[in-house]
Amino acid sequence: MTATLDTPVTGPEPGPEETGLVRQPQRPVLELVPSSRREDVVATTRLTAEQIEELGRRLDAIRDRVLAERGASDAAYIRDVIRKQRALEIGGRALLFAGVLPPAWIAGTAMLSIAKILENMEIGHNVMHGQWDWMRDPKIHSSNWEWDNVSSSAEWKHSHNYLHHTYTNVVGKDRDVGYGILRLSEEQRWTPYHLGNPLYNFLLSLFFEYGVALHDLEVEKVVAGEKPWSRVWQQVKSIGRKAGRQIFKDYLAFPALAGPFFLPVLAGNLTANVVRNVWSHAVIFCGHFPAGAVQFDEEQLADESRGEWYVRQLLGSANLDGGRFFHLMTGQLSFQIEHHLFPDLPSNRYAEIAPEVRSLCEEYGLEYTSGPLWKQYLQVLGTINRLALPNGKR
Repeated sequence: MTATLDTPVTGPEPGPEETGLVRQPQRPVLELVPSSRREDVVATTRLTAEQIEELGRRLDAIRDRVLAERGASDAAYIRDVIRKQRALEIGGRALLFAGVLPPAWIAGTAMLSIAKILENMEIGHNVMHGQWDWMRDPKIHSSNWEWDNVSSSAEWKHSHNYLHHTYTNVVGKDRDVGYGILRLSEEQRWTPYHLGNPLYNFLLSLFFEYGVALHDLEVEKVVAGEKPWSRVWQQVKSIGRKAGRQIFKDYLAFPALAGPFFLPVLAGNLTANVVRNVWSHAVIFCGHFPAGAVQFDEEQLADESRGEWYVRQLLGSANLDGGRFFHLMTGQLSFQIEHHLFPDLPSNRYAEIAPEVRSLCEEYGLEYTSGPLWKQYLQVLGTINRLALPNGKR
């Protein structure tokens, strides 16, 4: 399996063996067993190796069809979203200059919050996945885009595009399982530190952009002597440069431009960043850790075929129910299953192919986890609170 920082991972090349997931030896049945052993995970699913590879070919056909159909309407979509996002940001910041008036402050903060959410989720996240590289527009290209976030694009593309999308929900490989802060799997060894799970999650939601920026430092590997300080120092400098620019822009430059209205603008910018962080955290956690989303062991990756990679994405992801505006505000990550299957397809196509993917899951007897945001998030909170205690405790 190979990938570059700028090339989204779409699954490994087919391998000679089908041993990426747990199976009984010397039998034609492949057992997909949730390694987390959570009671709320669906019962063991059985598929033959041939069925898994057939499913992989049918999913490949969906991807190939959408790639062949990309065109002017898709390009118009992302350019329209970018124009509207920039208009919202300009309008929001302008209103905040009159933020001493409560209606102007509320409207300006709301517009800026929406603009930041759109920039991070529907634009930045998806552009940096390479979803729009085929347009050959240097202004909307994964190699050039730098988003409104304290994470540098280069570090994020490594931890997200490569590590997360290659090793989705694999405990010990996917850094998004807990972000180096939380215990989100029973396979993670419990220590008294994890009693703070609920508090850590609350703080992570408020400062999510910083949690994302810092989680690739792999502090535990540094402590264990498995990662050199020289590499950590390079990452810290990169994070510091990006965070410094963001802090200067939102908390010094724009408030200073407002002159006597410095404090209302500062408060509006701070509120918009917190709103963006809390929303992003909720959407992302609901796509990976509600009841029904399966976690895996590193051993299950051995000789993983393309079909098995697809099955792991299906079982390890969860969708969110909602309308068109809701999906836009999630960056189409409410179609997390489709995104994990096809991270390089234009995000506006996920709603179109979701019924096909759901139909395939029903045909092959695979769980297609989906539900409303409030329900999924309550399940996530339940998992976080439960795993604050040793296994078997409540």
